[in-house]
Amino acid sequence: MQPGIQSNQANLNPNKKEWQVWWQLTRPHTLTASFVPVILGTVIAYEITPIKYDLFLAMLIASLLIQAATNMFNEYYDYKRGLDNEESVGIGGTIVREGVHPKVILNLAITLIALSVLLGVYISMNSSWWVALVGSVSILIGYLYTGGPLPISSTPFGELLSGLFMGINIILISFYIQTGTITATSILVSIPTTILIGAINLSNNIRDLNGDKEHGRKTLPILVGRENAIKILAVAFLISYLWILALILFADLSPWLLVVFLSSPKAYQAVKKFIGKTIPIEMMPAMKATAQTNTYFGFLLSIGFIISYLF
Repeated sequence: MQPGIQSNQANLNPNKKEWQVWWQLTRPHTLTASFVPVILGTVIAYEITPIKYDLFLAMLIASLLIQAATNMFNEYYDYKRGLDNEESVGIGGTIVREGVHPKVILNLAITLIALSVLLGVYISMNSSWWVALVGSVSILIGYLYTGGPLPISSTPFGELLSGLFMGINIILISFYIQTGTITATSILVSIPTTILIGAINLSNNIRDLNGDKEHGRKTLPILVGRENAIKILAVAFLISYLWILALILFADLSPWLLVVFLSSPKAYQAVKKFIGKTIPIEMMPAMKATAQTNTYFGFLLSIGFIISYLF
């Protein structure tokens, strides 16, 4: 067993370094869903006001901490409910595969939340205490996603709530703490990122469909079926790109935003790699492509705005 990793279970990956175990616990591939919206919201705000970099960094770190803590709550409660085992596919399973004690993960999640609250207090002191209220609700949703008597992750609303609270919510808070206001543009621009973050959740539920069904979950892919869920994923990608095109044509936004279409091959790959697959390990490339679509889309959209400011 690695130093610092205490458990009643044997470590099934003795060759993995301890830092790799803790890094895996944060589920790094999901962290882009927290920092991309912060960057986008801040970039949109730059058209109105110079950036307050202390608030930007505080918001960025707080969002990352909340996302990492949410992932750890997920890890802890999936283990408690028997959803994770040594054969589980995915980046989760630090408890069952790496020998980390469940209480260690729960306490670490609570610590990260506490740190994010301190950052939230700083942000609120320098902007508005309404931010504290919205942030508190976001933290609660993060916990209730897998915690509580009826986890959101076991319902058909996981995609919707993850998109709302990690997409439009983070973008608008990031925009608000810089500008002190919310504009129609900030709301409209946040929609496609919100959809794509929900798509990450959807891809995860498509992969886990069989296991989730065995454990009595009622996720969206279980309700509509695997093929229809893949179609919904494709439609989500399509709407996201067409939304940007519509903003350029009808909301007088810069044509430079068309740069987001450079990420469209990843969206195509995500859908294509899901089609015909039923074994979880075979769907991992599709999940990766879905997460990459969100990351590239958000970064490219931010770059499009920055270029539009320069020219």
